[in-house]
Amino acid sequence: MAACPICGGRVEPRYRPFCSRACADRDLAHWLTGAYRIPTQEPADSDDVES
Repeated sequence: MAACPICGGRVEPRYRPFCSRACADRDLAHWLTGAYRIPTQEPADSDDVES
C-alpha cells in the first residue's frame, strides 16, 4: 500500500491519497501558497516586463 505523500503515514481510504484531513489540508495549502509550481516554457507577458 502507498504511503501518504505528506507525512509517510498509512493511507486512509476516505482521504486517499492522504492519511488524514490534516495532511490533505496541508497539501492544499502548499498549492494555494505557490509552494508547488508547474514549470512552463511560456515567454513572460509584455505587461509584466519593465521597460
